[in-house]
Amino acid sequence: MSITPLAHRPHDHSHCVHSALAEADAICIRQGLRLTALRRRVLELVWQSHKPLGAYDILAVLSEQDGRRAAPPTVYRALDFLLENGLVHRIASLNSFIGCSHPEHAHQGQFLICRVCHVAIELEQESISGAIVASAKAVGFSVETQTVEVVGLCGNCRSAA
Repeated sequence: MSITPLAHRPHDHSHCVHSALAEADAICIRQGLRLTALRRRVLELVWQSHKPLGAYDILAVLSEQDGRRAAPPTVYRALDFLLENGLVHRIASLNSFIGCSHPEHAHQGQFLICRVCHVAIELEQESISGAIVASAKAVGFSVETQTVEVVGLCGNCRSAA
């Protein structure tokens, strides 16, 4: 059975953004964290599409759309806060960030990344994480964090090819 990921289904994307911000607000309140206006805006920008966004892209939007004169370290500090609190994931191969679809609980990042349109689809498969941990343990390695990035073609780009 094939399931079309949300990134490729017709949907009200503003609902994705609104839900992510509401969930971030709730998580921060529960954990006694401060979701400053800048952190919230950075999270909003990351969620504005299903494509990973780089720190300098965020900085450009803050300057152009918001008229903020934010320095790169300010944006990186906001991203670090969002990363540390499970609200975004870092896509290392693209040096960019994407909103976490499941911030309510800790999990390892697994992503399908389209090499053409750059949409990133988050998976949450415990069996993948478990296999990595078990394989690492078998060779005496202790896993601290893991991110799996799988590059290929999404359904839309494959159909268009």
